[in-house]
Amino acid sequence: MGFVTDDESYKIRRNRGLILGPDGNKMSKSKGNVVNPDEIVDRLGADTVRLYLCFMGPYGITVNYPWDPNGVVGVRRFLERVWKFASKIKNENSNIKNEGLKILHKTIKGVTEDIEGFKFNTAISKMMILMNEWEKFENISTVDFKIFLQLLAPFAPHVAEELWSQLQTSNYKLPTNSIHLSNWPKYDPSLIIDTEMTIVIQINGKVRADMVVDKNLSEDEIKEKALSHQKIKMWIEGKEIRKIIYVSGRLVSIVCG
Repeated sequence: MGFVTDDESYKIRRNRGLILGPDGNKMSKSKGNVVNPDEIVDRLGADTVRLYLCFMGPYGITVNYPWDPNGVVGVRRFLERVWKFASKIKNENSNIKNEGLKILHKTIKGVTEDIEGFKFNTAISKMMILMNEWEKFENISTVDFKIFLQLLAPFAPHVAEELWSQLQTSNYKLPTNSIHLSNWPKYDPSLIIDTEMTIVIQINGKVRADMVVDKNLSEDEIKEKALSHQKIKMWIEGKEIRKIIYVSGRLVSIVCG
């Protein structure tokens, strides 16, 4: 329209629906259901409010979300878990191996892609899943936790910055003084490849068990494992195996009579 001389700052505008009151109705002073975000910030912190708004649902979809006081508290508890978890961080090598390391690199990939797609809610969910997994280990290295904080930083900038500064020790030097000036982490493609798969086992069309097997096993080896599964042996004992059907990467169907 000629009002500005510069190019547009963005190509696509993404809106979300209204944030409704806790009662599910549109916020209105007359209904007394207006939520003042300043009060929530004072009580639970700015990062909590920011994280919760991102966690409510995806952008670009016109859906109205009610403000859930319990949901805000849940997000706050997640941040408290992250803060408490920082005490387990050590400069030495992490004791997370195999699946723990895989889920870290899967999280880097997932959060990166979700941010680019404005799917902030699923990005946060992936970080929560990672934290659940990491809490099983006795200690996490400074290097690994640094990556987690970088993923968290766009959503909880104040908490991430404070914990980042605490990582700086005489034995470990951070690449930048501020987490917001650091380079975004990159995932290792070799660590996001699943080497195992879950196979469902059916008997006469009904699911009776499942098993985790190596992806490199042959069809015959997978069928043999299915037949020797402890639960399956109980169902097929004394019966005639008429047919075994293998659907690649998904299930083994046993027909018996």
